[in-house]
Amino acid sequence: MGVGGCLALPWRCLVVLCLRLLFLVPAGVPVRSGDATFPKAMDNVTVRQGESATLRCSVDNRVTRVAWLNRSSILYAGNDKWCLDPRVVLLANTKTQYSIQIQDVDVYDEGPYTCSVQTDNHPKTSRVHLIVQVSPKITEISSDISINEGGNVSLTCIATGRPDPTITWRHISPKAVGFISEDEYLEITGITREQSGEYECSASNDVSAPVVQRVKVTVNYPPYISDAKSTGVPVGQKGILLCEASAVPSADFQWYKDDKRLAEGQKGLKVENKAFFSRLTFFNVSEQDYGNYTCVASNQLGNTNASMILYEETTTALTPWKGPGAVHDGNNGAWRQSGCVWLLLLPLAHLARQF
Repeated sequence: MGVGGCLALPWRCLVVLCLRLLFLVPAGVPVRSGDATFPKAMDNVTVRQGESATLRCSVDNRVTRVAWLNRSSILYAGNDKWCLDPRVVLLANTKTQYSIQIQDVDVYDEGPYTCSVQTDNHPKTSRVHLIVQVSPKITEISSDISINEGGNVSLTCIATGRPDPTITWRHISPKAVGFISEDEYLEITGITREQSGEYECSASNDVSAPVVQRVKVTVNYPPYISDAKSTGVPVGQKGILLCEASAVPSADFQWYKDDKRLAEGQKGLKVENKAFFSRLTFFNVSEQDYGNYTCVASNQLGNTNASMILYEETTTALTPWKGPGAVHDGNNGAWRQSGCVWLLLLPLAHLARQF
């Protein structure tokens, strides 16, 4: 329904209305437009929803009566308002212009508007079409989803607007390049863990800035141990074994020495489990601590394990030779000491020959 809702009048007023309409547009006279001598209304008017639309009609001194109509309803006739809509106001009624304004325009106001004038007892009209643009709005989008690796994903994004918005999907990821879909629907077949993350739906139609919403896609997969290294530690020192694993949901970790499970709080040991790693700490390594250890990572989708060794690391102490110029290097130390003595005696022998 447009702006043309007219006043409800008693039957006598309706008779007067009919007479005025007959006077404005006499029966038997065709409605004409495009007459070169007729003052034109403006071209099509395009406004955004919520803005004001101004409809102007240029007139001259030949015009005796003038009116604005919306389809078959009279909005204004001269200075008289014929519609109930408070958003429609008269802007100008002069010898050169007859203009009205529709405030807070909505989509139901879109359509043809007619400026009708009476000149020399001949009615003439000019039509303008009001186009209402509407900013895009996402009305429906898929919820966040969790799926096992290898499954199929279907995402939906529905948006409205005038003109119809263009919808695009893209993966929010450092490795993603460009759009992955230019449609309301995004289909992913055999999804991988690298395809997890947020997917952004964008709706745009150049009326306003694009609107975006995101869907989080979580890809579940069994644990994969990425780092587990053997470590050498001297007796009496602190030792650490580290086991790193990626998994969704996060992995649960367990430690074994040979076939015996290690419990948290065991004397001299500490097990620290985080989302993506587990740390086994020995505060004071003894001979009994050396050996083979196994890290087991598991979640609802599976488990995996890796073995590592805590071994004894020995250090060789180097004792420097005491004295000027001495260098300790295993069995060669005595030879280097003797060489240094001969170097000192040579200048003394040379001086003795001179005397």
